[in-house]
Amino acid sequence: MQERQIDFIRQKLAETHKKGAVHADVFIQAGTAHSAHYEDGRIEELSSSNTDGSGARIIAGDKTFYSHSPGTSISCISQILSEAETSAFGSSGSAPEKGRDPILTMEEHISPPEIGYMKELDLKIRKSSQYVRQAAFRYSISKRNVLIIRSDGICAEDTRTYCSFSVQIIAEKNGTLQTASERRCMAVPHPDFWSGSDPEKIAFSALDRALLMLEAKPCPAGKMKVLLAGEAGGTVIHEACGHGLEADIVEKDHSIYRGKIGEKVAHGSVTMIDDPTIPCLYGSYKSDDEGTSARRNILIENGVLKAYLTDILSATSSGLPLTGNGRRQSYRNIPVPRMSNTLLVPGNSDFDSMLAQTESGLLVKKMGGGEVNPTTGDFVFYVSEAYIIKKGKVLHPVKGAILTGNGPEVLQNIISLGNDLYMDPGVCGKSGQGVPVTDGQPSMLIEGMTVGGSEA
Repeated sequence: MQERQIDFIRQKLAETHKKGAVHADVFIQAGTAHSAHYEDGRIEELSSSNTDGSGARIIAGDKTFYSHSPGTSISCISQILSEAETSAFGSSGSAPEKGRDPILTMEEHISPPEIGYMKELDLKIRKSSQYVRQAAFRYSISKRNVLIIRSDGICAEDTRTYCSFSVQIIAEKNGTLQTASERRCMAVPHPDFWSGSDPEKIAFSALDRALLMLEAKPCPAGKMKVLLAGEAGGTVIHEACGHGLEADIVEKDHSIYRGKIGEKVAHGSVTMIDDPTIPCLYGSYKSDDEGTSARRNILIENGVLKAYLTDILSATSSGLPLTGNGRRQSYRNIPVPRMSNTLLVPGNSDFDSMLAQTESGLLVKKMGGGEVNPTTGDFVFYVSEAYIIKKGKVLHPVKGAILTGNGPEVLQNIISLGNDLYMDPGVCGKSGQGVPVTDGQPSMLIEGMTVGGSEA
């Protein structure tokens, strides 16, 4: 039955070419999600949802026409295809077909996770320190089946399962507040999520950082060497560099990397890749949300810019290779070029040797939020955990550190890259959509970064 339905959709999509479409596709999803939020000794929220729906897209010329609706039946899909055709070609699309049976379903629904441990964890955290003022835990699991049918005949299916656990701790001492958070996110089934880790370890890691920063001294300001530890997270790589390599930003002349394919844009030790094929990482997938097979893409190799990340629209309009990075939050959204698992390939230096060659500087162990301008690569990033370095030794922690600079310049000013690699998961926001990603980097010793601090 499904094959006949798929063939019918293929036929309808193929017919759009005769009307002037460059490309057309249908995105179908069937999903289930559960979420629990525990805070201050009680459950704040329990939620479950189904996310079944379909979206039809037509690209005609340089414009995209899109229609979407809940449901995955032939009747629903033919209706939204008709609406997209009407918008694209200015005439009434074909009449909707009958058929209420869903094309795509969840054969195995996921059950809500057990959350009793959150109460025990909350008690342990509060008993361990008198300075804890707030403890919050959030656990989410989801499973989504997707089916993409294209006008060129390609049909791709994928099953994506996500698990996420996060902790936020607020500590207070003598009127001073410090907030710290930790998270674990993976694209694995729920039973496999806690393999090699546990919620208590994650929670106490956040607590330790909050208590540590209560005792931290104000951070000095100025230009200095920065040793960015691998576990600091891939904020600089993702925000200050990665977005500037997404083809839609490049096309709009909003990227400092525009027109620089084949040019040296970073230190010779820098190789940057985007790879959704790495198993179990938060940004992994078998095919993207346009039905293009996932692949490993080299963006920068030995300091030379090699490629941009593309979707079908940007690849078609610019003549760039298709990289399999067309991603969307759900059936309600059109796909746009997005990162997946983006990382810097490790170098040859060990952390201790990089520390030893730092006469004076700042060790950054954990990054916070910030802002970046993709047009220029300029950024302002807040630091959650940092330490002063003197004569190759780590001294006391400091608070209030802010890193300001330029992403491409940071990549050019790398002194050495560590032989370690840490992968930091999260949700990337762009065009009003959030998609799971992972950012990775080794330890990096960077020359002359501007550090803003709370100490004049």
